[in-house]
Amino acid sequence: MDSFEINKIVAAILMVALLIIGIGKLSDVIFYVEKPKTPAYLVEVEQASATDTQSNSETSEEKIDISALMAMGDLATGEKVFKKCAACHSIAKGGKNNIGPALYNVVGRKVGAIDDYKYSSALSEYGKEWSFEELNGYLIRPAKWIKGTKMAFAGLRKEKDRASVILYLNQNSDNPLPLP
Repeated sequence: MDSFEINKIVAAILMVALLIIGIGKLSDVIFYVEKPKTPAYLVEVEQASATDTQSNSETSEEKIDISALMAMGDLATGEKVFKKCAACHSIAKGGKNNIGPALYNVVGRKVGAIDDYKYSSALSEYGKEWSFEELNGYLIRPAKWIKGTKMAFAGLRKEKDRASVILYLNQNSDNPLPLP
C-alpha cells in the first residue's frame, strides 16, 4: 500500500467524522425545541419530620381499632398472602432463618429476639413485642414503621390482607394469642 492510498483512507475517515458532526449540528438548528420556563406539572413530595417518625407507632396505635381490623381477616387469605413473605421467611415449626428470620411463634415474641439471626440494629434495639398492633403497623410499610430495618418489602396496603397475614402468623404458633 503506498502513501497515496493511505491518504485516501484517512481523508475518507475525516470526511465521515465531519459529516456526522455537521449533520448533528444542522439537526439541532432545524429541530430546535425551546424548553419551557415552568414545568407542565409539579410533583409534590411530602417530607416527614423527625417528630412524625418518632411518634409514628404511638399515633398509629391510637387510630387503629385492632379488634375491628382483625375481624376483617381470615386464615385462607392469610396463607395465600403469606406466599409473598415466604420468599424470605419460613413459617414452619423448627424452620430455619432465610433472608429474613423464621416467623413461627412470632406473634407475642420480642422484636429481634432470634439468637441465630443477624437483625439490623434498628430491630435489635426496638424493645417492643410483636403484638397485633405492632405487626399491623410494620406490615403497612416496614421501612417507615421502624427506620433502619433491613426489610425491603414495600408493605401490604389492604387492611384485609394485613389482618389475614397476622391471623395466619398467630395461628402458626405453639400458643396462639387470643384475638383482641
